[in-house]
Amino acid sequence: MLESYIPIAILFIVATAIAVLVIVLGTVFGPRRKSFRKQSPYESGMMPIGPGTRRMNVRYYLVAVLFILFDVEIIFFYPWAVNFRALGLFGFVEMLVFVAILLVGYVYVWKKGAFEWD
Repeated sequence: MLESYIPIAILFIVATAIAVLVIVLGTVFGPRRKSFRKQSPYESGMMPIGPGTRRMNVRYYLVAVLFILFDVEIIFFYPWAVNFRALGLFGFVEMLVFVAILLVGYVYVWKKGAFEWD
């Protein structure tokens, strides 16, 4: 039974080895000369005003995560639509349950004010 996982293990080992090899080669053979110009931040050829990093509102990240969450869940509609006739009434009811759960989550987030930018 474990023999079927050998190709996955080999792929994982090869991918890890390639990643480590690229990092080591870049560290060993890469340039190491530091200068003021290389260390200064670049912003369209102009000297930056203010700090290089600024604080972002947490709502930006919240909306981004919610977008990814709902977007990934919507991906599940495609296989359901492809096999709609084969799944029959059971598949339709299951998708209605899935959509209801999505809708409850969306309404909860909406009521909590996650989409307001005030």
